Amino acid sequence: MARRGRRPAGQDARGAILEAARMEFAEQGYDGASMRSVARRAGVDPGTVRHWFPEKSALLPAALGLAEVSPHEIVKQVVDGPLDRLGERLVRVALKVWDDAGPDLMRVALPAVLGSPELRSLMPQFLLAEVLGPIARNLPSEDAALRTSLLGSQMIGLAMARYVVGLEPIASLPADGVVAAVAPNLQRYLTGKL
Repeated sequence: MARRGRRPAGQDARGAILEAARMEFAEQGYDGASMRSVARRAGVDPGTVRHWFPEKSALLPAALGLAEVSPHEIVKQVVDGPLDRLGERLVRVALKVWDDAGPDLMRVALPAVLGSPELRSLMPQFLLAEVLGPIARNLPSEDAALRTSLLGSQMIGLAMARYVVGLEPIASLPADGVVAAVAPNLQRYLTGKL
């Protein structure tokens, strides 16, 4: 059994945790992976994993190279406020996160996720558990799952067009322009007639 706890000087505990997380998520899926199983695979104490990543929802983005992304913070910013402006808040927050991550990282991370069967199968689980599910719970509609699924399709398309494909003029459109163009459609998905 691997020694757990503090690693000897010079060993990269965070790097080992991220590598273990990538393998654990790939093998067990997002729902099946746990902080304990990642710690066991990395040969560290679960407290060491929590030191770097307080919750599982922070671990997957970090394992994909998006360490600064906090799904809980994103969702909180999106759902806090009037329901009739939720679409606008979502586009604004997403663009900020994506722009802060940088276009190079987005150009690498999205195709890497889509090109890997293991990672691609994680994304629906992750999005439903950490982003779309919490948004759906704030909708007063019985078809909230369909509405948030449509919302997800629009946002994934926006990310691909703007950051991966570089489709102009959306790729270079200022954030306010993207919000003005995309948010009304998202709002229709959320609260309008389908």
